[in-house]
Amino acid sequence: MSTTICQVMGFLVSLLGVGGSIMATAMDTWSTQDLYDNPVTAVFQYQGLWRSCVRQSSGFTECRPYFTILGLPAMFQAVRALMIVGIVLGILGLLVCIFALKCIRIGSMEDTAKANMTLTSGIMFIIAGLCAITGVSVFANMLVTNFWMSTTSMFQGMQNVQNRYTFGSALFVGWVAGGLALVGGIMMCLACKGLIPEESRYKAVSYNASGRNISYRTGPYKGSGYEADPKTRKGVGYDEAPRSEDGRRSYPTKYDYV
Repeated sequence: MSTTICQVMGFLVSLLGVGGSIMATAMDTWSTQDLYDNPVTAVFQYQGLWRSCVRQSSGFTECRPYFTILGLPAMFQAVRALMIVGIVLGILGLLVCIFALKCIRIGSMEDTAKANMTLTSGIMFIIAGLCAITGVSVFANMLVTNFWMSTTSMFQGMQNVQNRYTFGSALFVGWVAGGLALVGGIMMCLACKGLIPEESRYKAVSYNASGRNISYRTGPYKGSGYEADPKTRKGVGYDEAPRSEDGRRSYPTKYDYV
């Protein structure tokens, strides 16, 4: 029962993690404009992985997608790739996990096959969670670097100082989603151990006859219990009877034992 609960809980937690990764990837608030020095502004900018948006004070919002990937930084493209890989692995892990649930019977599938499928889905969830956490952390590192570079330029009085960007809500959603997927994968791996059936070991038992082994032969019996008393036997008693001249056998009579 505990194995089933662990497996189901791992599936639900991983489902939340994969759903959060999809949500974070689709959100446009990966980086938001820092309003520390200018709290009142007519334009508010924020960016995502796929487009940048501008929201005016009137409430009108305009978004422009990135039409080309050639002008984007290499680290930015790496974040995209990590999030996509994590989502694909998470979805595949969910499909495998559905068929591996112990509470669902499909044909005559054995527990060993379910255990292997559970372990496979758990590994997929762990990799998906690591991809999400790594992608979000790389993007956050880019924001921190650009933020301090912009701050230094602003204090030095340089012209054409760009807007500073800080962490958006999508980053926190991505971190939480990656952590949930990682925890769900670990729970699935733990549930795999309980699904493996115990190997039944039978000890060989040798049965020995209590009496002596008796060998049956076509000839006269020899041995205890089957051999006549040698003191009472004389002459031709148990050997093959001799043949006469006409080919007939001559059996001994009672006079031959005198």
